[in-house]
Amino acid sequence: MDRSLALFAIGLVFGGGIGFAIAASNGVTFDGHDHGDPAAHGGGGHTAMDHGGADHARMHGQPIALAAEEAPGLAIRVTPDPMSGHNLFVETEGFAFAPQNASGANQPGEGHAHVYVNGAKIGRLYGPWLHLPNLPKGEITVEVTLNANDHRPLAVNGAPITAREVLTVE
Repeated sequence: MDRSLALFAIGLVFGGGIGFAIAASNGVTFDGHDHGDPAAHGGGGHTAMDHGGADHARMHGQPIALAAEEAPGLAIRVTPDPMSGHNLFVETEGFAFAPQNASGANQPGEGHAHVYVNGAKIGRLYGPWLHLPNLPKGEITVEVTLNANDHRPLAVNGAPITAREVLTVE
């Protein structure tokens, strides 16, 4: 009986460790906060996860504050694709996409973008073009934010540098 109890305890320790490793690799934290599945939060994605204030800073660090005259320019255009879906074009000024430095140290003037559809983050953007194959029907908002290599948002006067376009998808 003592041997069974010892094997049971060993199984719990190793099983818990494996479970923890699997959860962590899929973006799940102890509080159930899952960055891996934006749809898991009522369709609101990352923005529905209550990232206000200190929690947002804990998750992604403080925004990188830029003076208005140093801030990169950002504009987006969403157009129907002749074959299917839509194409997103991101135009920046004073900012370079740097996929080779993603998740690395901040380098002024470079980074990547985060793309949101109706508030749900759909991914990172490492260049100016992105095909959006399955936008929902109706009025939607496509939003892009500029982010440093270390994923912190770039901001002016506390407001993230963003561009958004509202369109109707039929």
